[in-house]
Amino acid sequence: MLERRNGTAVMLLVGVIALFLGWHFFSDSTSADQWIVSEKGILEYKVSMPQYNISPPEDDGNSTLSAVQFQSRDAKMAALLRIPGPAADDRKNGSIPGIVLLPGATVSKEREQKLARYLADLGFASITLDQRNLGGVDAKADLQMFLRGEEPTEHRMVYDALAAAEILRSRPEIDPTRIIYAGESNGGRFAIMASALDGRARGVLAISTCGYGTDDAIASAGVVDKNMVRFYRSIDPETYLYRIAPRPLVMIHSRNDTIIPYQLAEQTYARGVQPKRMHTVGCNVHGYCAQMNEAIEEELKGMMVEGR
Repeated sequence: MLERRNGTAVMLLVGVIALFLGWHFFSDSTSADQWIVSEKGILEYKVSMPQYNISPPEDDGNSTLSAVQFQSRDAKMAALLRIPGPAADDRKNGSIPGIVLLPGATVSKEREQKLARYLADLGFASITLDQRNLGGVDAKADLQMFLRGEEPTEHRMVYDALAAAEILRSRPEIDPTRIIYAGESNGGRFAIMASALDGRARGVLAISTCGYGTDDAIASAGVVDKNMVRFYRSIDPETYLYRIAPRPLVMIHSRNDTIIPYQLAEQTYARGVQPKRMHTVGCNVHGYCAQMNEAIEEELKGMMVEGR
């Protein structure tokens, strides 16, 4: 379901095998697709406004819900747009802050609506994606794609989140200056990366997630091939933490998390730069739980209302 830090060691082993087989990494190749991985392993995209279709809003308790389809790179993506308050047609004053919400691996956009409804209760709109492969990743396949000079799926998943933010900014109900990224588990990883690449975002809310510890794994394995290092760093959210500042990095994690041990989240948080905040809860689940509500409300108010 989710890859922990030891997944990085597996990826490194695959890379070593690749070198023995004579494979070569493609370096800094910009194409018509306009993507690049820098010498330091930083993914870069030129993001354009995607073409999208949206269904008429339907009342759903505290908010309205619309189905969204949009084109992103090679795929047609599906999402749900939730707008708090009355019917969307009555909220065209551009005052509502928005959240790009990324579910964890195996979690659909529909299953993520428990959190989306809670966010709507607080006054925040959200666009929730059905991520490629439902948020799951295949690092071996992505490595091979990169070796062939193709755009890895994990890179495209970052672009999908960036494109979703552009859709939010285009909506008449949404304040385009008040957008953040939020995600659970694997979705939190992509939220961190997208927030780092989107300089207009207000920050990131990362729930029950961590990075891969790639730099430590590379050092311990003695890997020196720069192209191998570039690829592994490009898919590790820890590589991008420094680019979030001066926007806040906010992490929320349970000390009893059943999938990602709390100490791994602590290690990722330690690599972040100020401003950053870590909230710890005690629920016995992986992902969002009601014990996180107080921290979520506090942090969203700070990022979206007070601008801290």
